[in-house]
Amino acid sequence: MTRVRLSVAERREELLRAAVEQIEARGVAAVRIADVASALGVSNALVLYHFSTKEKLVAAAFGYAAEDDLTQLRKLLGRRTTALRRLRSAVRWYAPTGQAKGWRLWIEGWAAALREPALRDVTRDLDRQWKAAITEVLAEGVAAGEFRCPDPTGTALRLTALLDGLAVQLTSYPGSVSRARAQEWVDEALARELGLERAELTA
Repeated sequence: MTRVRLSVAERREELLRAAVEQIEARGVAAVRIADVASALGVSNALVLYHFSTKEKLVAAAFGYAAEDDLTQLRKLLGRRTTALRRLRSAVRWYAPTGQAKGWRLWIEGWAAALREPALRDVTRDLDRQWKAAITEVLAEGVAAGEFRCPDPTGTALRLTALLDGLAVQLTSYPGSVSRARAQEWVDEALARELGLERAELTA
C-alpha cells in the first residue's frame, strides 16, 4: 500500500504524536527511534532526518504534548464567565481526577528531566506558563471582587504543587487515595486559598 506523501510539517507532527504514544507506553528510558519508526511503518533514517538524536526527538515530543495542554488551558481560562468559574474549570481539568490526559507521560518527563537539559527546559517552560496563566486569572478575580487572594503567585504555586503531587499518587500508586477524596482535597484547597467556603465554588 502506497503511503500518502506528507509535507515536512505534517510528517513532523505525525512523528511527534507517535513519539508521545511510545513514551507513554514504554517510558523515556526504554523508547527507541526504532519504536517510533515501527509504529508508523517508516525507516529509522526518516525519523533521524527530522530529529537527529533520540534526545532531540523526546524533547520535541514533550514540547508538542505541552503545547496541547497549554492550548486547552488557554481555552478554559479564555471563556466569557467569572474568574472563579474559569479557575475552577481549569483546576478541575488539570487535576488527576479530571479529563487532562497524559499524567504518566509528565511523570516520566519530570524524572528524565533530571538528566536531560533539553527536556528540563521544556518541562520548566510548561510549568512557568501554567503558573502564569493561573496567576493572571487569580488577579482578575481579586480585581473583580470575586474572592480574596493576597498572593496570586504563591497560590498558583501551591495549587499546582498539590495537583502534581496527587497526580503522582494516583498514577504511580493506584489505590493509595480515591479519586473522590483527591477531588475533595483539591476543592478544599482552592476554596481555602480564595477565602471562600467550599460550597461557594459552585454557587
